[in-house]
Amino acid sequence: MSDLKENRVAARIIVIGAGIGGLTAGALLAKRGYQVTIYDQAIVPGGCASTFKRFGFTFDVGATQVAGLEPRGIHHRIFKELEIELPEATYCDPACAVFLPNETKPIQVWRDPIKWQTERQKQFPNSEPFWQLLSKLFQASWRFQSRDPVLPPRNLWDIWQLFQALRPDTLITVPFALMTVGDALKLYGLYWDQRLKTFLDLQLKLYSQVNADETALLYAATALSVSQAPQGLYHLKGSMQVLSDRLVTALEKYGGKLLMRHTVETIHTSNGQVTGVTIRNQKTGEKWIEKADQIVANVTVQNLAEMTENFSNYQKRVEKLPEPSGAFVIYLGVKREAIPENCPPHLQFLYDYDGPIGENNSLFVSVSQCGDGRAPDGKATIIASSFTNTASWWKGTKEEYESLKQQYTQEAIARLSSYFHLTSDTIIHQESATPLTFERYTARDKGIVGGIGQRIPTFGPFGVATRTPISNLWLVGDSTHPGEGTAGVSYSALTVVRQIEH
Repeated sequence: MSDLKENRVAARIIVIGAGIGGLTAGALLAKRGYQVTIYDQAIVPGGCASTFKRFGFTFDVGATQVAGLEPRGIHHRIFKELEIELPEATYCDPACAVFLPNETKPIQVWRDPIKWQTERQKQFPNSEPFWQLLSKLFQASWRFQSRDPVLPPRNLWDIWQLFQALRPDTLITVPFALMTVGDALKLYGLYWDQRLKTFLDLQLKLYSQVNADETALLYAATALSVSQAPQGLYHLKGSMQVLSDRLVTALEKYGGKLLMRHTVETIHTSNGQVTGVTIRNQKTGEKWIEKADQIVANVTVQNLAEMTENFSNYQKRVEKLPEPSGAFVIYLGVKREAIPENCPPHLQFLYDYDGPIGENNSLFVSVSQCGDGRAPDGKATIIASSFTNTASWWKGTKEEYESLKQQYTQEAIARLSSYFHLTSDTIIHQESATPLTFERYTARDKGIVGGIGQRIPTFGPFGVATRTPISNLWLVGDSTHPGEGTAGVSYSALTVVRQIEH
Protein backbone atom coordinates (compact mmCIF):
# COMPACT_ATOMS: atom_id res chain seq x y z
CA MET A 1 0.00 0.00 0.00
CA SER A 2 2.88 2.38 0.82
CA ASP A 3 4.44 1.71 -2.60
CA LEU A 4 1.14 2.59 -4.28
CA LYS A 5 0.97 5.79 -2.21
CA GLU A 6 4.51 6.74 -3.22
CA ASN A 7 3.75 6.09 -6.91
CA ARG A 8 0.71 8.33 -6.69
CA VAL A 9 2.66 11.11 -5.00
CA ALA A 10 5.34 10.86 -7.69
CA ALA A 11 2.73 11.07 -10.47
CA ARG A 12 2.29 14.67 -11.56
CA ILE A 13 -1.00 15.50 -13.22
CA ILE A 14 -1.78 18.70 -15.09
CA VAL A 15 -5.42 19.62 -15.62
CA ILE A 16 -6.15 22.07 -18.42
CA GLY A 17 -9.23 24.12 -17.66
CA ALA A 18 -11.01 24.94 -14.40
CA GLY A 19 -14.54 24.25 -15.55
CA ILE A 20 -16.66 21.97 -13.37
CA GLY A 21 -15.22 18.90 -15.14
CA GLY A 22 -11.62 19.97 -14.61
CA LEU A 23 -12.16 21.03 -11.00
CA THR A 24 -13.95 17.77 -10.21
CA ALA A 25 -11.22 15.63 -11.79
CA GLY A 26 -8.49 17.68 -10.10
CA ALA A 27 -10.06 17.55 -6.65
CA LEU A 28 -10.73 13.80 -6.84
CA LEU A 29 -7.21 13.06 -8.04
CA ALA A 30 -5.70 15.24 -5.29
CA LYS A 31 -7.86 13.43 -2.72
CA ARG A 32 -6.51 10.12 -4.01
CA GLY A 33 -2.89 11.18 -3.57
CA TYR A 34 -1.73 12.62 -6.89
CA GLN A 35 0.14 15.89 -7.40
CA VAL A 36 -2.35 18.07 -9.24
CA THR A 37 -2.08 21.51 -10.80
CA ILE A 38 -4.96 23.08 -12.70
CA TYR A 39 -4.27 25.85 -15.21
CA ASP A 40 -7.00 28.12 -16.59
CA GLN A 41 -6.80 31.21 -18.77
CA ALA A 42 -9.84 32.93 -17.18
CA ILE A 43 -10.05 35.26 -14.20
CA VAL A 44 -12.35 33.05 -12.12
CA PRO A 45 -12.90 29.27 -12.13
CA GLY A 46 -16.08 27.58 -13.30
CA GLY A 47 -15.93 27.94 -17.08
CA CYS A 48 -19.47 28.13 -18.49
CA ALA A 49 -20.79 27.65 -14.95
CA SER A 50 -19.03 30.72 -13.55
CA THR A 51 -20.52 34.14 -12.73
CA PHE A 52 -19.82 37.85 -12.98
CA LYS A 53 -21.06 40.84 -10.98
CA ARG A 54 -22.41 44.23 -12.02
CA PHE A 55 -23.81 46.94 -9.73
CA GLY A 56 -24.87 44.51 -7.02
CA PHE A 57 -26.27 41.92 -9.46
CA THR A 58 -24.72 38.46 -9.83
CA PHE A 59 -25.16 36.82 -13.24
CA ASP A 60 -24.57 33.17 -14.10
CA VAL A 61 -22.49 33.13 -17.29
CA GLY A 62 -24.09 30.09 -18.91
CA ALA A 63 -25.38 27.20 -16.80
CA THR A 64 -28.20 28.27 -14.48
CA GLN A 65 -29.47 25.01 -13.01
CA VAL A 66 -27.95 21.86 -11.54
CA ALA A 67 -28.91 18.17 -11.51
CA GLY A 68 -27.42 15.43 -9.35
CA LEU A 69 -27.61 16.93 -5.84
CA GLU A 70 -30.06 14.31 -4.57
CA PRO A 71 -28.77 11.28 -2.59
CA ARG A 72 -26.72 9.06 -4.95
CA GLY A 73 -26.77 11.84 -7.55
CA ILE A 74 -23.37 12.50 -9.14
CA HIS A 75 -22.66 15.73 -7.24
CA HIS A 76 -23.82 14.12 -3.99
CA ARG A 77 -21.45 11.18 -4.56
CA ILE A 78 -18.48 13.38 -5.44
CA PHE A 79 -18.96 15.89 -2.63
CA LYS A 80 -19.30 13.02 -0.16
CA GLU A 81 -15.98 11.54 -1.30
CA LEU A 82 -14.32 14.95 -1.12
CA GLU A 83 -15.79 15.46 2.38
CA ILE A 84 -17.24 18.87 1.57
CA GLU A 85 -20.79 20.13 2.01
CA LEU A 86 -23.20 20.36 -0.87
CA PRO A 87 -24.25 23.91 -1.74
CA GLU A 88 -27.60 25.13 -0.47
CA ALA A 89 -30.24 24.72 -3.17
CA THR A 90 -33.97 24.55 -3.85
CA TYR A 91 -35.85 22.41 -6.36
CA CYS A 92 -36.94 24.01 -9.61
CA ASP A 93 -40.67 23.32 -9.58
CA PRO A 94 -41.76 23.59 -12.27
CA ALA A 95 -38.44 22.74 -13.85
CA CYS A 96 -39.51 24.87 -16.81
CA ALA A 97 -42.58 26.74 -18.04
CA VAL A 98 -42.77 26.43 -21.83
CA PHE A 99 -44.70 28.95 -23.91
CA LEU A 100 -45.53 27.90 -27.47
CA PRO A 101 -46.31 30.50 -30.18
CA ASN A 102 -49.43 32.62 -29.59
CA GLU A 103 -50.18 30.84 -26.29
CA THR A 104 -50.45 32.72 -22.98
CA LYS A 105 -50.61 29.70 -20.67
CA PRO A 106 -47.42 27.63 -20.37
CA ILE A 107 -46.78 23.92 -20.36
CA GLN A 108 -45.52 23.36 -16.80
CA VAL A 109 -42.87 20.65 -16.38
CA TRP A 110 -43.62 19.72 -12.78
CA ARG A 111 -41.22 17.86 -10.50
CA ASP A 112 -44.03 15.76 -9.02
CA PRO A 113 -44.49 12.80 -11.43
CA ILE A 114 -48.28 12.71 -10.96
CA LYS A 115 -48.66 16.45 -11.56
CA TRP A 116 -46.46 16.19 -14.66
CA GLN A 117 -48.46 13.22 -15.95
CA THR A 118 -51.70 15.19 -15.49
CA GLU A 119 -50.19 18.21 -17.21
CA ARG A 120 -48.91 16.36 -20.26
CA GLN A 121 -52.16 14.42 -20.67
CA LYS A 122 -54.03 17.73 -20.68
CA GLN A 123 -51.55 19.40 -23.05
CA PHE A 124 -50.94 16.45 -25.39
CA PRO A 125 -53.97 14.11 -25.57
CA ASN A 126 -53.26 10.53 -26.70
CA SER A 127 -49.52 10.90 -26.09
CA GLU A 128 -49.31 8.93 -22.82
CA PRO A 129 -47.95 5.68 -24.39
CA PHE A 130 -45.00 7.71 -25.71
CA TRP A 131 -44.29 9.18 -22.27
CA GLN A 132 -44.59 5.77 -20.64
CA LEU A 133 -41.99 4.44 -23.05
CA LEU A 134 -39.65 7.28 -22.09
CA SER A 135 -40.22 6.49 -18.42
CA LYS A 136 -39.34 2.81 -18.84
CA LEU A 137 -36.24 3.63 -20.87
CA PHE A 138 -35.18 6.24 -18.32
CA GLN A 139 -35.50 3.87 -15.37
CA ALA A 140 -33.40 1.23 -17.12
CA SER A 141 -30.84 3.77 -18.35
CA TRP A 142 -30.59 5.44 -14.92
CA ARG A 143 -29.89 2.12 -13.18
CA PHE A 144 -27.33 1.30 -15.86
CA GLN A 145 -25.63 4.71 -15.50
CA SER A 146 -25.54 4.41 -11.68
CA ARG A 147 -23.29 1.35 -12.09
CA ASP A 148 -20.58 3.55 -13.67
CA PRO A 149 -20.17 2.13 -17.18
CA VAL A 150 -17.39 3.54 -19.35
CA LEU A 151 -18.73 4.83 -22.65
CA PRO A 152 -17.45 4.59 -25.26
CA PRO A 153 -15.01 1.83 -24.26
CA ARG A 154 -11.49 1.98 -25.70
CA ASN A 155 -9.64 -0.93 -24.04
CA LEU A 156 -10.32 -4.16 -22.15
CA TRP A 157 -10.68 -2.44 -18.77
CA ASP A 158 -13.27 -0.04 -20.21
CA ILE A 159 -15.15 -2.96 -21.77
CA TRP A 160 -15.14 -4.79 -18.45
CA GLN A 161 -16.61 -1.75 -16.66
CA LEU A 162 -19.31 -1.57 -19.33
CA PHE A 163 -20.01 -5.30 -19.07
CA GLN A 164 -20.32 -5.12 -15.26
CA ALA A 165 -22.93 -2.37 -15.57
CA LEU A 166 -25.18 -4.51 -17.76
CA ARG A 167 -28.16 -6.30 -16.21
CA PRO A 168 -31.16 -8.15 -17.64
CA ASP A 169 -33.22 -4.97 -17.20
CA THR A 170 -30.80 -3.16 -19.53
CA LEU A 171 -32.05 -5.31 -22.41
CA ILE A 172 -35.21 -3.22 -22.68
CA THR A 173 -33.11 -0.41 -24.16
CA VAL A 174 -31.51 -2.52 -26.91
CA PRO A 175 -34.34 -2.32 -29.50
CA PHE A 176 -34.34 1.47 -29.12
CA ALA A 177 -30.57 2.06 -29.23
CA LEU A 178 -30.58 3.27 -32.84
CA MET A 179 -33.84 5.21 -32.68
CA THR A 180 -34.36 8.96 -32.49
CA VAL A 181 -37.19 10.72 -30.71
CA GLY A 182 -38.71 11.40 -34.10
CA ASP A 183 -38.72 7.64 -34.80
CA ALA A 184 -40.56 6.98 -31.53
CA LEU A 185 -43.14 9.65 -32.32
CA LYS A 186 -43.79 7.95 -35.67
CA LEU A 187 -44.09 4.60 -33.88
CA TYR A 188 -46.99 5.98 -31.82
CA GLY A 189 -48.58 8.00 -34.62
CA LEU A 190 -47.65 11.31 -32.97
CA TYR A 191 -45.11 12.72 -35.39
CA TRP A 192 -47.54 15.21 -36.92
CA ASP A 193 -48.78 16.51 -33.57
CA GLN A 194 -47.33 19.99 -34.00
CA ARG A 195 -47.62 21.13 -30.37
CA LEU A 196 -46.03 17.95 -28.99
CA LYS A 197 -43.27 17.88 -31.59
CA THR A 198 -42.50 21.57 -31.04
CA PHE A 199 -42.43 21.15 -27.25
CA LEU A 200 -39.98 18.26 -27.60
CA ASP A 201 -37.85 20.20 -30.10
CA LEU A 202 -37.59 23.09 -27.64
CA GLN A 203 -36.72 20.99 -24.60
CA LEU A 204 -34.27 18.76 -26.44
CA LYS A 205 -32.46 21.69 -28.03
CA LEU A 206 -31.57 22.78 -24.48
CA TYR A 207 -30.09 19.43 -23.50
CA SER A 208 -28.94 17.67 -26.65
CA GLN A 209 -28.23 20.66 -28.93
CA VAL A 210 -30.43 19.13 -31.66
CA ASN A 211 -34.15 18.61 -32.24
CA ALA A 212 -36.39 15.55 -31.84
CA ASP A 213 -35.61 14.22 -35.34
CA GLU A 214 -31.89 14.02 -34.51
CA THR A 215 -31.72 13.36 -30.75
CA ALA A 216 -30.98 9.77 -29.71
CA LEU A 217 -34.05 8.36 -27.97
CA LEU A 218 -32.09 6.87 -25.06
CA TYR A 219 -30.47 10.24 -24.36
CA ALA A 220 -33.83 12.00 -24.57
CA ALA A 221 -35.38 9.54 -22.11
CA THR A 222 -32.98 10.79 -19.45
CA ALA A 223 -32.99 14.46 -20.47
CA LEU A 224 -36.79 14.64 -20.42
CA SER A 225 -37.26 12.63 -17.19
CA VAL A 226 -34.47 13.76 -14.86
CA SER A 227 -36.42 16.83 -13.70
CA GLN A 228 -39.02 14.60 -11.94
CA ALA A 229 -38.72 13.22 -8.39
CA PRO A 230 -36.81 11.47 -6.93
CA GLN A 231 -34.34 13.29 -9.17
CA GLY A 232 -34.77 16.96 -10.01
CA LEU A 233 -33.23 20.20 -11.19
CA TYR A 234 -31.92 22.62 -8.58
CA HIS A 235 -31.51 26.37 -8.19
CA LEU A 236 -28.38 27.17 -6.17
CA LYS A 237 -28.45 29.82 -3.48
CA GLY A 238 -25.90 32.54 -4.24
CA SER A 239 -24.96 31.60 -7.77
CA MET A 240 -23.55 28.78 -9.89
CA GLN A 241 -20.11 29.97 -8.70
CA VAL A 242 -20.78 28.25 -5.35
CA LEU A 243 -20.33 24.86 -7.03
CA SER A 244 -16.87 25.65 -8.41
CA ASP A 245 -15.80 27.45 -5.21
CA ARG A 246 -16.55 24.31 -3.17
CA LEU A 247 -14.51 22.21 -5.60
CA VAL A 248 -11.59 24.66 -5.40
CA THR A 249 -11.72 24.36 -1.60
CA ALA A 250 -11.55 20.57 -1.91
CA LEU A 251 -8.70 20.73 -4.43
CA GLU A 252 -6.58 22.90 -2.12
CA LYS A 253 -7.60 20.90 0.96
CA TYR A 254 -5.87 17.86 -0.54
CA GLY A 255 -2.78 19.70 -1.74
CA GLY A 256 -3.79 20.54 -5.32
CA LYS A 257 -3.06 23.91 -6.92
CA LEU A 258 -5.16 26.20 -9.11
CA LEU A 259 -3.45 28.85 -11.24
CA MET A 260 -5.77 31.25 -13.04
CA ARG A 261 -4.69 33.58 -15.87
CA HIS A 262 -2.39 30.85 -17.20
CA THR A 263 -2.94 29.65 -20.76
CA VAL A 264 -1.89 26.18 -21.90
CA GLU A 265 -0.90 26.79 -25.52
CA THR A 266 0.45 23.40 -26.63
CA ILE A 267 0.29 19.79 -25.45
CA HIS A 268 3.63 18.15 -26.34
CA THR A 269 3.85 14.48 -27.31
CA SER A 270 6.58 11.97 -28.08
CA ASN A 271 6.22 8.33 -29.17
CA GLY A 272 2.48 8.30 -28.51
CA GLN A 273 2.65 9.83 -25.04
CA VAL A 274 2.32 13.34 -23.67
CA THR A 275 5.49 14.80 -22.22
CA GLY A 276 4.28 18.17 -21.03
CA VAL A 277 2.63 21.46 -21.93
CA THR A 278 3.66 24.96 -22.91
CA ILE A 279 2.19 27.45 -20.46
CA ARG A 280 1.96 31.23 -20.77
CA ASN A 281 1.48 33.49 -17.77
CA GLN A 282 -0.98 36.10 -19.01
CA LYS A 283 0.17 38.73 -16.52
CA THR A 284 3.89 38.57 -17.30
CA GLY A 285 3.92 37.01 -20.77
CA GLU A 286 6.44 34.44 -19.54
CA LYS A 287 6.36 31.02 -21.27
CA TRP A 288 7.73 27.69 -20.12
CA ILE A 289 7.28 23.95 -20.62
CA GLU A 290 5.86 22.01 -17.69
CA LYS A 291 6.39 18.24 -17.61
CA ALA A 292 3.61 15.87 -16.58
CA ASP A 293 2.91 12.16 -16.18
CA GLN A 294 -0.78 12.58 -17.07
CA ILE A 295 -2.75 15.41 -18.62
CA VAL A 296 -6.49 15.89 -18.19
CA ALA A 297 -7.97 18.35 -20.67
CA ASN A 298 -11.22 20.02 -19.64
CA VAL A 299 -11.67 21.62 -23.05
CA THR A 300 -13.81 21.04 -26.11
CA VAL A 301 -12.77 18.19 -28.38
CA GLN A 302 -12.13 20.84 -31.04
CA ASN A 303 -9.69 22.66 -28.74
CA LEU A 304 -7.97 19.40 -27.81
CA ALA A 305 -7.37 18.44 -31.44
CA GLU A 306 -6.00 21.90 -32.21
CA MET A 307 -3.60 22.23 -29.27
CA THR A 308 -2.08 18.69 -29.30
CA GLU A 309 1.03 17.84 -31.32
CA ASN A 310 1.00 14.86 -33.71
CA PHE A 311 -2.77 14.47 -33.51
CA SER A 312 -3.68 14.64 -37.20
CA ASN A 313 -5.90 11.53 -37.30
CA TYR A 314 -7.84 12.74 -34.27
CA GLN A 315 -8.12 16.16 -35.89
CA LYS A 316 -9.63 14.61 -39.03
CA ARG A 317 -12.33 12.87 -36.98
CA VAL A 318 -13.14 16.07 -35.12
CA GLU A 319 -13.44 18.01 -38.36
CA LYS A 320 -16.15 15.58 -39.50
CA LEU A 321 -18.34 16.33 -36.48
CA PRO A 322 -21.46 18.44 -37.18
CA GLU A 323 -20.98 22.14 -36.44
CA PRO A 324 -21.84 22.88 -32.79
CA SER A 325 -24.07 25.75 -31.73
CA GLY A 326 -23.19 29.06 -30.21
CA ALA A 327 -25.31 31.22 -27.92
CA PHE A 328 -26.45 34.81 -27.72
CA VAL A 329 -27.18 35.78 -24.12
CA ILE A 330 -28.65 38.95 -22.67
CA TYR A 331 -28.17 39.74 -18.98
CA LEU A 332 -30.65 42.12 -17.34
CA GLY A 333 -30.65 43.59 -13.85
CA VAL A 334 -34.16 44.85 -13.17
CA LYS A 335 -36.50 46.14 -10.50
CA ARG A 336 -38.53 43.33 -8.95
CA GLU A 337 -41.71 44.93 -10.30
CA ALA A 338 -40.61 43.84 -13.79
CA ILE A 339 -41.18 40.19 -12.81
CA PRO A 340 -44.74 38.79 -13.01
CA GLU A 341 -46.18 37.33 -9.83
CA ASN A 342 -45.39 33.62 -9.27
CA CYS A 343 -42.84 33.65 -12.10
CA PRO A 344 -41.06 30.26 -12.38
CA PRO A 345 -37.23 30.26 -12.17
CA HIS A 346 -36.92 28.93 -15.74
CA LEU A 347 -39.01 29.65 -18.81
CA GLN A 348 -38.82 28.85 -22.49
CA PHE A 349 -40.46 30.82 -25.27
CA LEU A 350 -40.95 30.00 -28.93
CA TYR A 351 -42.21 32.94 -30.96
CA ASP A 352 -42.90 31.42 -34.37
CA TYR A 353 -43.59 27.90 -35.64
CA ASP A 354 -41.79 28.70 -38.90
CA GLY A 355 -38.04 28.28 -39.15
CA PRO A 356 -35.51 26.42 -37.03
CA ILE A 357 -35.36 26.80 -33.26
CA GLY A 358 -32.73 29.36 -32.40
CA GLU A 359 -31.44 32.47 -34.17
CA ASN A 360 -33.56 34.57 -31.81
CA ASN A 361 -36.72 32.59 -32.62
CA SER A 362 -36.70 31.12 -29.12
CA LEU A 363 -35.41 32.15 -25.70
CA PHE A 364 -34.51 30.16 -22.59
CA VAL A 365 -34.91 32.43 -19.58
CA SER A 366 -33.67 32.16 -15.99
CA VAL A 367 -35.03 34.49 -13.32
CA SER A 368 -33.52 35.05 -9.88
CA GLN A 369 -35.70 34.32 -6.86
CA CYS A 370 -36.22 36.46 -3.78
CA GLY A 371 -33.44 35.82 -1.27
CA ASP A 372 -31.26 33.70 -3.57
CA GLY A 373 -28.34 36.14 -3.40
CA ARG A 374 -28.32 37.13 -7.06
CA ALA A 375 -29.84 40.60 -6.70
CA PRO A 376 -30.29 43.31 -4.04
CA ASP A 377 -33.62 43.58 -2.21
CA GLY A 378 -36.39 44.71 -4.51
CA LYS A 379 -34.46 43.74 -7.63
CA ALA A 380 -33.93 40.65 -9.80
CA THR A 381 -31.84 39.25 -12.63
CA ILE A 382 -33.12 37.97 -15.97
CA ILE A 383 -30.82 35.90 -18.17
CA ALA A 384 -32.13 35.02 -21.62
CA SER A 385 -30.29 32.95 -24.21
CA SER A 386 -30.89 31.79 -27.76
CA PHE A 387 -28.96 29.42 -29.98
CA THR A 388 -27.07 30.97 -32.85
CA ASN A 389 -24.82 29.96 -35.70
CA THR A 390 -21.28 30.81 -34.61
CA ALA A 391 -20.18 31.59 -38.17
CA SER A 392 -22.50 34.61 -38.27
CA TRP A 393 -20.44 36.31 -35.58
CA TRP A 394 -16.95 35.63 -36.94
CA LYS A 395 -17.27 37.37 -40.29
CA GLY A 396 -17.51 40.98 -41.36
CA THR A 397 -16.15 44.15 -39.80
CA LYS A 398 -16.24 45.25 -36.17
CA GLU A 399 -19.02 47.66 -37.08
CA GLU A 400 -21.08 44.84 -38.63
CA TYR A 401 -20.52 42.72 -35.53
CA GLU A 402 -21.70 45.52 -33.22
CA SER A 403 -24.72 46.11 -35.45
CA LEU A 404 -25.68 42.42 -35.32
CA LYS A 405 -25.23 42.38 -31.54
CA GLN A 406 -27.45 45.45 -31.20
CA GLN A 407 -30.08 43.87 -33.44
CA TYR A 408 -30.16 40.67 -31.34
CA THR A 409 -30.32 42.71 -28.13
CA GLN A 410 -33.25 44.81 -29.30
CA GLU A 411 -35.17 41.78 -30.56
CA ALA A 412 -34.57 39.89 -27.30
CA ILE A 413 -35.78 42.77 -25.13
CA ALA A 414 -38.82 43.32 -27.37
CA ARG A 415 -39.77 39.65 -27.10
CA LEU A 416 -39.13 39.44 -23.38
CA SER A 417 -41.34 42.50 -22.91
CA SER A 418 -44.37 40.45 -23.91
CA TYR A 419 -44.00 38.59 -20.57
CA PHE A 420 -41.87 40.84 -18.35
CA HIS A 421 -42.52 44.52 -17.64
CA LEU A 422 -39.37 45.89 -19.24
CA THR A 423 -39.04 49.66 -19.61
CA SER A 424 -36.30 52.25 -19.29
CA ASP A 425 -37.48 52.66 -15.69
CA THR A 426 -37.42 48.96 -14.70
CA ILE A 427 -34.18 47.97 -16.49
CA ILE A 428 -31.22 48.97 -14.30
CA HIS A 429 -28.43 47.17 -16.16
CA GLN A 430 -28.14 45.28 -19.43
CA GLU A 431 -25.34 43.66 -21.40
CA SER A 432 -25.03 40.93 -24.00
CA ALA A 433 -22.70 38.07 -24.83
CA THR A 434 -22.08 36.46 -28.23
CA PRO A 435 -19.92 33.54 -29.38
CA LEU A 436 -16.99 35.99 -29.51
CA THR A 437 -17.59 36.80 -25.83
CA PHE A 438 -17.64 33.13 -24.87
CA GLU A 439 -14.49 32.45 -26.89
CA ARG A 440 -12.72 35.32 -25.15
CA TYR A 441 -13.64 34.37 -21.59
CA THR A 442 -13.83 30.56 -21.79
CA ALA A 443 -11.42 29.91 -24.72
CA ARG A 444 -13.94 27.46 -26.21
CA ASP A 445 -13.33 27.05 -29.93
CA LYS A 446 -15.35 29.74 -31.80
CA GLY A 447 -17.36 30.27 -28.61
CA ILE A 448 -19.37 27.05 -29.00
CA VAL A 449 -21.56 25.90 -26.12
CA GLY A 450 -23.15 22.69 -24.93
CA GLY A 451 -20.80 20.12 -26.39
CA ILE A 452 -21.51 18.00 -29.44
CA GLY A 453 -25.09 17.15 -30.39
CA GLN A 454 -26.47 13.93 -28.93
CA ARG A 455 -27.24 12.30 -32.27
CA ILE A 456 -27.04 8.54 -32.77
CA PRO A 457 -23.49 8.70 -34.29
CA THR A 458 -22.18 10.82 -31.38
CA PHE A 459 -24.08 9.39 -28.40
CA GLY A 460 -23.00 6.76 -25.86
CA PRO A 461 -20.97 3.94 -27.46
CA PHE A 462 -20.53 6.01 -30.63
CA GLY A 463 -19.42 9.23 -28.95
CA VAL A 464 -16.11 10.91 -28.12
CA ALA A 465 -14.18 8.96 -25.48
CA THR A 466 -12.52 10.29 -22.35
CA ARG A 467 -9.57 8.05 -23.31
CA THR A 468 -7.71 9.57 -26.27
CA PRO A 469 -5.35 7.78 -28.72
CA ILE A 470 -2.46 9.13 -26.60
CA SER A 471 -2.22 6.86 -23.56
CA ASN A 472 -1.77 9.49 -20.85
CA LEU A 473 -3.94 12.24 -22.32
CA TRP A 474 -7.56 12.41 -21.16
CA LEU A 475 -10.59 14.45 -22.15
CA VAL A 476 -13.34 15.56 -19.77
CA GLY A 477 -16.26 17.88 -20.31
CA ASP A 478 -19.36 18.21 -22.44
CA SER A 479 -17.77 16.67 -25.57
CA THR A 480 -17.75 13.29 -23.80
CA HIS A 481 -20.39 10.92 -22.38
CA PRO A 482 -22.92 11.70 -20.98
CA GLY A 483 -22.92 15.24 -22.42
CA GLU A 484 -23.54 18.74 -21.17
CA GLY A 485 -24.52 20.15 -17.78
CA THR A 486 -22.63 20.13 -14.49
CA ALA A 487 -23.84 16.59 -13.76
CA GLY A 488 -22.70 15.31 -17.14
CA VAL A 489 -19.22 16.80 -17.01
CA SER A 490 -18.79 15.65 -13.40
CA TYR A 491 -19.57 12.10 -14.44
CA SER A 492 -16.96 12.30 -17.21
CA ALA A 493 -14.45 13.56 -14.64
CA LEU A 494 -15.17 10.62 -12.32
CA THR A 495 -14.71 8.26 -15.28
CA VAL A 496 -11.28 9.71 -16.05
CA VAL A 497 -10.19 9.48 -12.42
CA ARG A 498 -11.14 5.80 -12.36
CA GLN A 499 -9.30 5.20 -15.66
CA ILE A 500 -6.14 6.94 -14.42
CA GLU A 501 -6.18 4.93 -11.16
CA HIS A 502 -6.45 1.70 -13.13
